[in-house]
Order: sequence, then C-alpha cells, then structure tokens
Amino acid sequence: MVDTVRGCVLLLDGTPDRRRGVLPNPTAHAVAGAHPRRFLAADAVDVVQLPAVEGQQSALAYLQHAAAVPGPLLVWVTGRLMVPARRGSELHLALPGSTPATVRYTGLPWAWLLRTLQAHAGPVLLLADLEADAPALPHVAGGARSGELAQGVPLFGVVNPAPPAPAREAGPYTRALLEALQTGDPHAGPVLDVLTVHQRALHGGGSGPETVPLQWGTPGPVLANAAAAARPHPQPETRPEPAPARPPASEPAPARPWAPEPAPVRPPAPEPAPVAAVPVPAQDDLLPVILAAAHAGRHNEAAAMAAAGEQQALRRFGPDSPEAGLWVEVRADLARMAGDHSRAAELWMTATAARLGRSGPEDGEALAALKRAHYCWQHSGDQVHRLAPALLALWERVPGGEGAAGRIRAHLQEAEENVPPTVAR
Repeated sequence: MVDTVRGCVLLLDGTPDRRRGVLPNPTAHAVAGAHPRRFLAADAVDVVQLPAVEGQQSALAYLQHAAAVPGPLLVWVTGRLMVPARRGSELHLALPGSTPATVRYTGLPWAWLLRTLQAHAGPVLLLADLEADAPALPHVAGGARSGELAQGVPLFGVVNPAPPAPAREAGPYTRALLEALQTGDPHAGPVLDVLTVHQRALHGGGSGPETVPLQWGTPGPVLANAAAAARPHPQPETRPEPAPARPPASEPAPARPWAPEPAPVRPPAPEPAPVAAVPVPAQDDLLPVILAAAHAGRHNEAAAMAAAGEQQALRRFGPDSPEAGLWVEVRADLARMAGDHSRAAELWMTATAARLGRSGPEDGEALAALKRAHYCWQHSGDQVHRLAPALLALWERVPGGEGAAGRIRAHLQEAEENVPPTVAR
C-alpha cells in the first residue's frame, strides 16, 4: 500500500472589517478563485479559506489545525498589518473589527503565526501580499531586513503602504505570482523553485518605490510545477502477447477469480471547484457533501466548502441575510464536529445575534441557536471564562433566559473569587 502525501493550502485574509467596505479583499478572492489546490506539490490537498475569521484565538486554532497536516503546507496571507496604537510595536494581522486601538485584542499577532508554522513537521512556505498602516511600515521594513519578520520560516512576498481607498483589483504581485504558478516552468522538474517564481512576480508586478520585498529562507518542495504536470510522460515499450487459444464454442471460457470485472466506462471526474466558487443555488446539494466530508474526518475540506458557500451568500445576499446566517450555523456545527467547541460557541453566538437582529427575541430559532451556543460553551475548556460575558449578554436578551443567565453570572463570580491575590512587593 502506497501512502498518500496530504498537504494543506491555507488562505488567510486579514481584512480589518469587511462590513465597512463595499468590496471584499480582491487579492484574497483572486487567490481563492485560482484553483489553489493545484499549487501544492502533494497527492491530496486540503484547501482552507479563512475569509473573515473573528478573534485571534479562532485564527490561531485554524492555523494549528493546518500545521498539523504532515505534508507540504502553503499559507497565503493577504490583508493589513497594524501595530497597537498605545504601548505597542508588535505587528498584528488585522481581523474583522481590528483598529489600531483594538488590534492588540482583535488581531492575530504575527509572532503567533510564525511560531505555529515553525512547529510544522513538513515543508512549509509563507506567501504574503500585504499592506501596512503608516505606523507599522517602519517595523515591517526593519523586520524584513533583520529576519525578525520570518524567524526561520520561509517567507516570500511584498508589503505595500495601505492605500487611501480600498483596492478594486488584486495586488500586482499576486496577479504576477498567480500567472507564474499557473504557467509553471517548462524546463524544471515537478517542483518549482520558490525564489525564481518570487523574482518573476516581483519583476512582473512592478513593485513601487515604497514596496518592502519579503525574501527569507529556503523552502522545501512545496510548489507544484504546472508545466511539468502537463508534459506527456513516455510510455514503456510493450510487445503484444500472443492471443490465447479460443475455447470451443460449446465450452464457456474459464473464470479468472483474481481478475476484477471490467469497470463501466465513465467520463473523467471534474476537477474540484476552487473554494471561492461554490454556487449558493446548489446549497441543498452541497450540504450533504460537506456533512459527509466532516463525518469522514476531512474537517479542513468541509470547513473550506462551507467558507466558500458563505462567501457566495455574502456577495449575493449581504451579511445580514438569512442565507449568509445559515452558513454561519453550518460552520458552527462543523467546528463542533471537529472538536473545536470554543469556536463553535463563538459561531453559534454570532448566529444567535443575527437571528435576534432579524426576528427579535421571540424567534424560536434564535433560542435554539443560543442553546447550542450554551452547550458548546460548557465544553470550551479554558475558553469558558473568555466566552461567558458574550453568552450572558445574549441570554439577557431572550425571554425565559434568567436561569441560564444566572448560572453564567455564578460562574463569573466564582472565577473572580478564585483569582489568587496579588502579592505586594
């Protein structure tokens, strides 16, 4: 039996707040729509898109899950870098709701990202097409020169100053890099040289005078060469064997129990769709596929399909629509099935708040979502205390929630009483 090498492509979108801008991150969408599973040098590839993950702990959990895949790991990061407005110089990748005043708590510290990728057992590559606020640019430039921005992780890409208005098309570096990956190198083997592809993207992308190029480390075999895969492979020369003697017409041909019956001829299976191109109208057909993948333990694949469905619903119906809210609930259930109860609780609370905002406190479906959030909260381990205030606020909004709210208050009070006193020096 030949072991299948399974890898992972993680698309991490660090856009501060998609609801405030009319357009989503075009660079992230360009990557997600370019069949990213074909970029990885692995037999089987999970594609995980994190288009609007909320909370640094949730983003970290997805990163750790992807880093646990033993094969090649490609992490493609887009969005904005910030530093905290007060008493801070640590770079953070912005997440929904991040501002310079809140990024310390709402953004993903860049050091966490690097530390997670350092723990990956297989070859890893971090590609970045980022923008940075003015206060963050000096830290980016200094970290790029010293290597602190990579800390031993192979890192290639660019960082540009944040534009005054949201961009309407993908960054030039990403467009050139996608072209290089899709065409490949006809003179190379099955794996692309990352440095060559990076230099090709830099020259083709027309870097500006304030662009900070990122080039650090020597990645292993991560990027697949599309040109090599398209080359015809020579077939070994075979000689025709003599035809066996035909048995008499009255005697049936001898059975061959070791030979399988010929399979019916079927058209080739279509190539899996990119994570950002799952059509929402096929939702009823997509949900059983997602559920089957989750039950089979392919949690990355299930999460990627659900994220794709949510993005399609967001673009077509808007962030406050029931269609988009359904996908939040799907992702919540998938997180529970994957054992990430804290993430599931957060998503169920998001779904509850959305239903309350649309239908009011009398909505029975909102109460059902809140009960699911409460269940997942109870199984959230060391995240229980962090999630308790948000859950309490939701129970206080629904009729009949006094009992659950009282239990959460009791938990918070008990946690405060058990905090060890500070020893004065």
